[in-house]
Amino acid sequence: MPRIATLTMNPTIDVSYDVARMQHTHKMRTQNEQYAPGGGGINVARVFHRLGGEALSFYLSGGETGPALDGLLADHGLGCCRIPIKGATRIASAVHELDTGKEYRFTPSGPTIEPAEWQACLDAMEAALPLDALVLSGSLPQGVPPDFYARAARLAQARGTPVVLDTSGEALAAGLEVGGLLLVKPSQGELAALVGRSLQTIDEIGAEASRLVDAGKAQLVAVTLGHLGAVLAQAGGTTFLPAPQIEAKSAVGAGDSFVAAMVHALTSGRDVQHAFCLGMAAGSAAVLSPGTGLAHPDDIARLHAQICGC
Repeated sequence: MPRIATLTMNPTIDVSYDVARMQHTHKMRTQNEQYAPGGGGINVARVFHRLGGEALSFYLSGGETGPALDGLLADHGLGCCRIPIKGATRIASAVHELDTGKEYRFTPSGPTIEPAEWQACLDAMEAALPLDALVLSGSLPQGVPPDFYARAARLAQARGTPVVLDTSGEALAAGLEVGGLLLVKPSQGELAALVGRSLQTIDEIGAEASRLVDAGKAQLVAVTLGHLGAVLAQAGGTTFLPAPQIEAKSAVGAGDSFVAAMVHALTSGRDVQHAFCLGMAAGSAAVLSPGTGLAHPDDIARLHAQICGC
C-alpha cells in the first residue's frame, strides 16, 4: 500500500448548496446542504485514501471554526496531523443554481499565520518522513513565506521522499527552484503566469512544460486545461490527452483529484502513461456531480476505461 503525506497550509470547510435561482437582495432557500473538509492537500488525501492508499494529512486548524474542520476530517477516516493556529479556519461556499446549472464559488483568503505556526508544520512533517511521496498542494495563507514549499521540498528530498507540487504564483516559482521534483501540476493559466506570457496552443504549452523538465525542475510536468484535457511533459517528450465529453456540474477539487490519482498510480509502481490516464479520469470524475464530493473510484475506473481503453 503506497503511503504519502499531504500538506495543506490554507484548508477550508467546504459548504455546498443547491438553489433554484440566484437573486441579489432576496433570501434564497437552499437544498442539499453538504459540508466537507477541503483545501488542496486535504482533497488529495481524500481521493488517495479512496483509491486504497494511505495518506497522512498535515494541516493548520484554529479559531471557532477549527474544531468543525477537525470533526469533518475525523468523519473521513484520514490520518491527520493538526497544527494549531490562532486564526480561524476559513469557510468556502459553492452554490449550484438549478435553473441554469451554473456554479458560484466564494473563497475567503484565510487567516494570517504566525512564524512559529508554519515552522511547527515543517517540523511535524519532517518527523514523519520518509514516505513514498510528499504532496505540497494549495495556496499559502498570509504570513507564510513564498518559499515555504521550497523549504518543505528540500526537507523531503533530504529524507529520500519524492515531492509533488501543485500551487501557483511565487510559491510555484520558488518550489521549482529546488529542482528534482517528481511531479508539478500547474493549470494552463498558472503555467502562463509562471513564464510571463500567454499560452494558447497545445504546442506552446508542451514546449514550456518541456523546458521545465529539460532544466531539471521536475521529472513530470502535467498541465491541466480544464474541459480540453491535459498535457504531460517528460524526458521522452510530450503527450496531449483530451478530456472525455461529460457534463460538468462542479469545478471543486478536479485538479486535486487529478493529482491524487496520478500520484497513487506512480507510487504503486504503474508506468507514467497509466498514471496520466488515471489522473485525467479522476479529474473528470470530480466534476460529474455538484458540490464537494470529489472523485469516486467507480467513476474513475469507468472513465479510465473510456479514456485509455484499459
